Amino acid sequence: MVLHDWGLLPYETARERMDSIHREAVRDGKNHLILCSHPAVFTVGSDGGGPWPVPTVPTDRGGSVTCHSEGQALFYFCFQAREPAAFYRRVRQAFDAFFARVLPAARYDAKRPGWYLDNRKIASLGFRYRQGVSLHGVALNVDVDLAFHGRVAPCGLEGVTPTSLAAEGVRRGPEEVFETVARHIADTFGEKIGETR
Repeated sequence: MVLHDWGLLPYETARERMDSIHREAVRDGKNHLILCSHPAVFTVGSDGGGPWPVPTVPTDRGGSVTCHSEGQALFYFCFQAREPAAFYRRVRQAFDAFFARVLPAARYDAKRPGWYLDNRKIASLGFRYRQGVSLHGVALNVDVDLAFHGRVAPCGLEGVTPTSLAAEGVRRGPEEVFETVARHIADTFGEKIGETR
């Protein structure tokens, strides 16, 4: 598994770079995991919805409206996914394993895809598949400005509010979260973490 650690960069820049990594993954047949975060932005997936009370950036992933900001850990997958259902199941298993260690009360909800504590959403996910390789991924709130994230209900779900690891009493820095989750992803997919770019 090839790691790409991009740090903080605008969503639009990351989207262009993700397309480049996707093309590389199609060519080399490897799994590429991108770690990054974005300055404050709301993106809207193919499920649309709205109108929204905030400016949004359209994207071709699945799902509805999602908030990104500093303090959020983003995991973008350009993985070999010729069987999308099996790929999706492994992604779920990796994050389930992470939450089992640090926040056991967090649960995946298949009817409202993401991880929740009651009606508090802590992580969102949405994917697109092209040429047998996945795009987009999982957004995990580590320590974000919940007032900003709360300007729009996560994924437009009525009665759902955002939360974070920090708000739930879990003190982990973003780098520790990136490292721990990446290990769970590698284990779940039966891979070793290789080169980092």
